[in-house]
Amino acid sequence: MSLVLDSLSKRFGTTQALDGINFTVEPGQVFGFLGANGAGKTTTMRIVLDILRPDSGTVTWHSRPAHELPRRTWGYLPEERGLYPRMKVLDQLVFFAALYGVPTVEATRRVREWLARFRIPEYADRRAEELSRGNQQKIQFIAAILHDPDVLLMDEPFVGLDPVNVALLKEAFLEMRDLGKTLVLSTHQMEMVEELCESIVIIDRGRIVVGGPVGDVKRASGRRVVRLGVTGDPALAWLADLDGVRVIRSGRDYTELHVEAGRDPESILRAVLARGEHVNRFEIADPSIEQIFIERVGVVPTEETTLAAVPGHGTSRPAAPGEPAPAGEAAPDEPAPDEPAPDEPAPRHESATPEER
Repeated sequence: MSLVLDSLSKRFGTTQALDGINFTVEPGQVFGFLGANGAGKTTTMRIVLDILRPDSGTVTWHSRPAHELPRRTWGYLPEERGLYPRMKVLDQLVFFAALYGVPTVEATRRVREWLARFRIPEYADRRAEELSRGNQQKIQFIAAILHDPDVLLMDEPFVGLDPVNVALLKEAFLEMRDLGKTLVLSTHQMEMVEELCESIVIIDRGRIVVGGPVGDVKRASGRRVVRLGVTGDPALAWLADLDGVRVIRSGRDYTELHVEAGRDPESILRAVLARGEHVNRFEIADPSIEQIFIERVGVVPTEETTLAAVPGHGTSRPAAPGEPAPAGEAAPDEPAPDEPAPDEPAPRHESATPEER
């Protein structure tokens, strides 16, 4: 009863995009799939969706091979926008739902319900190109879930969203989780991983370098983090001279220290008090997922309030609804083109909608 990736490998020419990927995602779980750009995340998602076929290895859901499952099993929120720019929001969402067999009347009801819950009901008759980047992302999310998929794969869902839209999208994710849906989240925003994910894997150059429940991954590092704040001048340069201690953040509010295994974190507090400092914050914690990511991958991850009540992909196949259909095979994890700022309307395009073709 799980999503299981077993020994997935994939090569593009001389590039080994995936090299024996193994992990399991349990139903009703939010799972973090993390890695630097080009690590193999998007390639893995495309194999799960059967957009690409692996050179070796398998993907199964409830013990059935992924390529044998109906398309409605999966929902996909791509990093790139996959909306028809000159088509009205309601019309294209109903069109996408129809590709999964959702009747027009039911699809229309679901679309209007989700637009109301995302607090944008007035956008039903607007063209997608008239919407801001954040609102386009909400429309893209609706397109991914209208057919009620069992598994939702999301590639950088929070990029470009303001805090209010982030909160709305997070609440929708958690609601789906509580309904027993399985969510696989790929993002560079590590604070979202800490908040949403029960388990993670980190992939680097096509290989899993760490994985497991978030708490276990943190504790396995063997280090502790101390957050120390003092009244007055926050500069405590002498802390860097302590054995087994490394300053990883020095700010005006507090200093954050890595404490190696075998060093008592409370010895730092004693040393600070012995120097006559007045301590207003002292916290002992595990390393953050971002710190573990940097340690294991060696790069800093980059990118980027409540719902309203409910009213009264080698071997290719056709692109999934909401997924852009490239003219040719893209390189694995190819970065998206420049996009408008969150509050700017999307640029106009000349591509035709299904109705115009």
